Amino acid sequence: MSYEEATSDPLHGRKLRIGIISPYSFETPGGVQFHIRDFAGELIERGHSVEILAPGRRTHDMPLWVHTTGTSFSIPYNGSRACLSYFGFAGLKTRMWVRQGHFDILHLHEPEAPSLSHKPFIAGFTPCPYVATFHSAFDRYPKALRFFERYLKLYLGNLREAICVSEAALDTARHYLPDDVPTHVIPNGIRYRFFADAPRNPDWLGAPEAPTVGFLGRMGEERKGFAVFAEAASHLVELFPRARFLCAGDGQAEGRAVLERYGDRVAGRFEFLGRLSDADKARFYRSLSVYVAPQIGGESFGIVLAEAMAAGCPVVASDLKAFSDVSERGRDALLFRLGDGVDCSRAVARLLGDSHMRSMVAARGGERARCYDWKTVADRVLGIYARVLSTSVTTI
Repeated sequence: MSYEEATSDPLHGRKLRIGIISPYSFETPGGVQFHIRDFAGELIERGHSVEILAPGRRTHDMPLWVHTTGTSFSIPYNGSRACLSYFGFAGLKTRMWVRQGHFDILHLHEPEAPSLSHKPFIAGFTPCPYVATFHSAFDRYPKALRFFERYLKLYLGNLREAICVSEAALDTARHYLPDDVPTHVIPNGIRYRFFADAPRNPDWLGAPEAPTVGFLGRMGEERKGFAVFAEAASHLVELFPRARFLCAGDGQAEGRAVLERYGDRVAGRFEFLGRLSDADKARFYRSLSVYVAPQIGGESFGIVLAEAMAAGCPVVASDLKAFSDVSERGRDALLFRLGDGVDCSRAVARLLGDSHMRSMVAARGGERARCYDWKTVADRVLGIYARVLSTSVTTI
């Protein structure tokens, strides 16, 4: 059976009204927001009616089916900053939106976070069945969540089923999910063909004598591992003096500050591209000789690995559990010791110095990435919707 033939319609033609609540503002890009946006797009393409509620304000590029509360506040969360909405009229607005939506099902993301996904869980208010997706994986389980575990287990009891994006996210969610809520591991999705068919950018294209090695992430966040990438580059320039290191994402000033310790010989090989559009991100992966994911923590899945692999780019990644799972324990990417820039440079050098290995890793990664395509992932989520709706009882 081919990949295309393997997809199906778990709802057998039934079209749903689906409400999705994001805990994080769409004003600031982030993995959860991209997940929600792309999943909603896949559902709409299939003929379902989808509405999203998120904190913050509207921006000109938001689809009409994204609704906002008008306000949000920023807090440190899992090594980053998150824009949430919790106080004031957030709860009233959320429940009014749910009631007026007349949804067949409500899909909540990160309901353990102090934000909008938290708000529909009040006694006597279940206008439609609830399912939830849990994205977070913590290197150290937060004291705040430990303190609220009993409360979370109580209020999350209204969930009909739960989804975790990885085994790492499941390990975290087990602390506060009620034992009787069925839980499934369904990965994040990618638009496989979008990355596989992207054109290459000649300005970023690597060559045997002048390879391009890429990094994508917020350089000002320690957990994204830019310092590890810089250390690896300092060793790679000794072997590949014409190598270029292309860095996409926010935090150019912080990135340059890290590079100061290595001098102009290393810093001069770095090019900062800023934040990329989706189309440019696909071209970025397609053009690189090697993509490096040096993150040191706080990753629940590894969407950048799946995207780069879909684009046919050989990947080198730290051996975080989430990255190990995505790459089938290193079968589809080369893994290096967490936080070890020297070991990272060795892995990159192996690929740059061996065209056969580079092609083999790229081919394996490309095949692995197919299982993360939204067509497959959405089928699995819709299968959960179908099961929940077959036995739904709601009250207001």
